Amino acid sequence: MASFDIVSKVDGQSLDNAINSVKREIQNRYDFKGSDTTVELDKKTNQIHVVTDNDMRMGQVEGVIIGQLVKNKISPDYMDMGKELYAAGKMLKKDILIKQGIDRETAKKIVKSIKATKFKVQASIMDDQLRIVGKKLDELQGVIAHCRSEDFGVPLQYNNFK
Repeated sequence: MASFDIVSKVDGQSLDNAINSVKREIQNRYDFKGSDTTVELDKKTNQIHVVTDNDMRMGQVEGVIIGQLVKNKISPDYMDMGKELYAAGKMLKKDILIKQGIDRETAKKIVKSIKATKFKVQASIMDDQLRIVGKKLDELQGVIAHCRSEDFGVPLQYNNFK
C-alpha cells in the first residue's frame, strides 16, 4: 500500500533566517534610525515578538517581516497577527504567532473534499496531520493535485510519499 502525509509546518531554519534578515534590514533602514525597534523569535512557542515606538513603525515592521518570509519561501498564511499591546509608556508590543499543524476542522474539510472526488483512497486524521493511503500511486498523485487546486485556508505540504 502506498501512502503520503499532508502536513502544515514551517521550516525552523528558514524562519530563523527570515527573522535575522528582518533584524538586519531594520537596523540599516533610515526611517528606523534612533528608534527602539526590536524583533525577536521565540523558537519554543513559535512567536515573533515585535516592540517599537509608534503605529507607523509597527506597520513597517510587519511589511518587512512578510517580505522576508516570502523571500525565504514561507507563506504569510502561517502568521496569526495578534492585536497590539502597549508595553511601557509609548512603546507598542505585538506578538505574531506562527501556526503549525492542521486543526481538526480543517482536517475534516480536507477529508470530506478527498472523499467527494471518488478516489479509491483512505484518509485518516493523525493529530495535526493527515495520512492518505491507497493502492495506486496515480490515485495518490491525483489527491495531491486535487488538494493543491483547493483552498483550505492553510498552506499544505506533502511528505513521506511511499
